[in-house]
Amino acid sequence: MRALVVEELKPDYAGVHIREQPTPQPGPGEVRVRVRAAAVNFPDLMQTRGEHQHKPTLPFVGGMELAGEVDALGEGVTGFEAGEAVVAGGRGGFAEYVLVPAASLRRKPAQLSYGQAAGYPVAYLTAYVALTCCAQAQAGEWVLVHGAAGGVGLAAVDYARHLGCRVIAASASDAKLATIAAEYPVDATVNVTGGFRERVKELTGGRGADVIYDPVGGDVFDESIRCIAFGGRILSIGFTSGRLPVLPVNIALIKGFSVMGVRAGEYGRQFPEKGRENQAAIWRLAEAGLVKPRVDREYPLSEWRQAFETLATRQVVGKTIIRPDL
Repeated sequence: MRALVVEELKPDYAGVHIREQPTPQPGPGEVRVRVRAAAVNFPDLMQTRGEHQHKPTLPFVGGMELAGEVDALGEGVTGFEAGEAVVAGGRGGFAEYVLVPAASLRRKPAQLSYGQAAGYPVAYLTAYVALTCCAQAQAGEWVLVHGAAGGVGLAAVDYARHLGCRVIAASASDAKLATIAAEYPVDATVNVTGGFRERVKELTGGRGADVIYDPVGGDVFDESIRCIAFGGRILSIGFTSGRLPVLPVNIALIKGFSVMGVRAGEYGRQFPEKGRENQAAIWRLAEAGLVKPRVDREYPLSEWRQAFETLATRQVVGKTIIRPDL
């Protein structure tokens, strides 16, 4: 089989190559999945350089989210049949086949394509944990979503709309904002170029946003604390800007707001029962058709570099997918 292997940690993906490898054989409790789609996420890019907190042992195959078909069952596996459409996470999605523990498999909702299903779990779990578990966002509250065109940002836009919140989608691209507004009717859009706090205050009647969802950090965080409502909640999702902001705690004291760090996977590890509930909740949303994950582009495995670059250069609205089956 073909697989995209990270053999060395180097800039510009210089240590990443497509290699022929033996097709793996499932052991006890494992399922071999024929990969039909694998989502590209920022950690996949960072791991090729050794810049992510999780550092797999070299060599390794990236791809933390995937969807495909059951191809073979290991000893003792029941409840699945060859050909069933499934979704899985972990690592190894950038390959034609991958071994997955049967316990971690989930059947693909019929409403989702393979690409949508592959790009769904991380983004929507992050949005769910952030908005429901951490911020406890309520219908009618103003939610400002930064990086709204990215995978985790667009999921937050979509889920906040489902909650009945008043959503402000923020991005540095008018074209991306136009796409979001056309497909995910929001209450307002804001181009952050040149500043956004006065516009947010205007939209919210001078109060400011009740909840700010921030996967960007840097200057965006600095300005967000100037347009957060009294008693509001800022959700720190990540730092795609590349700069870790510093909070002047006197402003938090005066405005009475909270800053909450969100790591959806770690939340589930710390609170396993709640983690299972969260997973079940997001898949119920998908199965009921209450949310609509967006796939922007799909690439064959041979064009993996182009796929990576769509994230690195922020070209997409939603998710980029690699299709090893093409």
